[in-house]
Amino acid sequence: MMKKYAVIVAGGSGSRMNSDLPKQFLNLRNSPVIVHTIRRFLSLAEQIIVVVPAEYVNIWNDIKNQYFPDNSLQTALGGQTRTESVRNGLKLINATEGLVAIHDAARPLVEEKGIEKSYQQALDTGSGVLAVPLKDSIREWQGAIPVSRDRASYMLIQTPQTFRLHMLREAYAQISEGVFTDDASVFEAAGHSIHLVKGSYENIKITTPEDLYIAEAVLDFQINKSI
Repeated sequence: MMKKYAVIVAGGSGSRMNSDLPKQFLNLRNSPVIVHTIRRFLSLAEQIIVVVPAEYVNIWNDIKNQYFPDNSLQTALGGQTRTESVRNGLKLINATEGLVAIHDAARPLVEEKGIEKSYQQALDTGSGVLAVPLKDSIREWQGAIPVSRDRASYMLIQTPQTFRLHMLREAYAQISEGVFTDDASVFEAAGHSIHLVKGSYENIKITTPEDLYIAEAVLDFQINKSI
């Protein structure tokens, strides 16, 4: 079996949360968001790398020492862009083969079965990206006119986005800095195919203040579901 790795990207800021503290360090049910996120990977990934902006390394180290004192989590410094941050995380994987999941620290509610499915899809096809269908009707701005679009033709992309390690490394080596909002875009720009995996609507990304309230409700739902 191929070894499994995870790179948790904690590069978000608190701007849209109206907070001086980045969203990944805010509390969710008495633990920082990032702690919930990492716990979802502990039993699945053999090496976990957390990418943190340099100015928040001390805060992260305090969290790591409190919540994961016996775990060999590794820390990489974030870059100016997500692309650079992921590159920095990949550098800490001392292997040429394996499966690597790239995940947003601000998605603390991803289910283990979703992570497992993404690893399996990447093993089978090279990539496994979680996604869910749109629920709402959508319109596209064309100038000043909103034009209706068929929502069945679109998917909401989530993380983890999982790849064969050597293929993702090659993709990052090929592309130059540009506007890449996720790793699937980098992988695709290098000529590889993206394979989607059915995600979950519970796997929300905490971005704005109300998302924390939603996350608390989802977390309670998941706990009750597992009892």
